[in-house]
Amino acid sequence: MKHVYEGKTKTVFALDNGHYLLKFKDDVTGTNGVFDPGANTVGLSIEGMGQGGLRLTAHFFEMLQANGVKTHYVQSDIANSTMEVLPAEAFGNGLEVICRFKAVGSFMRRFGQYAVAGQDLDALVEVTIKDDEREDPPITKDILAMLDILSNSEYESLKAQTQKICRMVRDDLAKYGCELYDIKLEFGKNNGEVLLIDEISGGNMRVYKDGNILEPLELVKIVLQ
Repeated sequence: MKHVYEGKTKTVFALDNGHYLLKFKDDVTGTNGVFDPGANTVGLSIEGMGQGGLRLTAHFFEMLQANGVKTHYVQSDIANSTMEVLPAEAFGNGLEVICRFKAVGSFMRRFGQYAVAGQDLDALVEVTIKDDEREDPPITKDILAMLDILSNSEYESLKAQTQKICRMVRDDLAKYGCELYDIKLEFGKNNGEVLLIDEISGGNMRVYKDGNILEPLELVKIVLQ
């Protein structure tokens, strides 16, 4: 096993079988000690977050795979907070795909002149570039194609997959009385096939219950009680 990358919330190791091992950390993104799934810096550390995030990720990835969604997930080791995954090639230097069901967070900061906080957005999809120096700027379909990061047809496919996946996650959360406001996904290619990668946990989504936002570990307790 070889250490290959140190991320904000995960450490990545290369395995001898050609797969990778993700070690989930207790660090989460945020600003000034406040959790924010849309932030691109580590804001705080929450004890048990790594293991909790992995438990939710395994839950959602296994649910999605059972419904025919392709992911990089192979298996997880909850006790050691690790997940074995398939190798995946990023689009460009990495893209983040955000699906929004409600107007909140950065959407309201940018479009508050026109939007009303909490209004329905019907699985609105946005794409941002993974670029900490430039604060993960949003990018359009035309620019993605012009810069040869993602073709128009690949964009449409990615958008459709994102909406399908996020509606499945939303419907699963609804079983527990929870409402998904927004969620951030990542995709990559394995042998030319597009796969859902990274994680699906409380660390990359905003979920509300009874009108209150749930902290990541609260969500774990509700879904996996």
